[in-house]
Amino acid sequence: MPIMPRTDKTNYYLDIAETVLERGTCLRRNFGAIIVNHDEIVSSGYVGAPRGRKNCIDLGYCVRESLGVPRGERYELCRSVHAEMNAIISAPRNDMIGATLYLVGKEVKTGEYVADPAPCSLCKRVIINAGIAHVVARISKKEYTVTDVKSWVEHDESLTGKTGY
Repeated sequence: MPIMPRTDKTNYYLDIAETVLERGTCLRRNFGAIIVNHDEIVSSGYVGAPRGRKNCIDLGYCVRESLGVPRGERYELCRSVHAEMNAIISAPRNDMIGATLYLVGKEVKTGEYVADPAPCSLCKRVIINAGIAHVVARISKKEYTVTDVKSWVEHDESLTGKTGY
């Protein structure tokens, strides 16, 4: 009987974050996030409206989509709390200091991985303040990027006006 190859640790955590995104309620793209420290999962989060409020999938529409708002803009119109924020809200700060946040996003319409996945500028600020050290974002089933959060502090995009996404 052939033995299945063992998944490396990074893709193991990304696979878990990918499962978490399946709870997402966005009609455009869903993300799943997990925070890991000392090889233990601290918390998880997915995209969804604040507790007690209706989700876009329940309403059947997305305000940003109906207005044609491009990715990375006008988040004040969005009903959802981002996956990264939900994971941080659920974690004790001491467990986040020096931790890694694993992030996976998929397009709702196609099921494909989000191109150039990265936290938005507001999530970056929250991640910095949480004390998280690295963000690992899935590009494909086996490929990912690793970002040192210190680089967001050293290269403060809010000073240049280029927030991107």
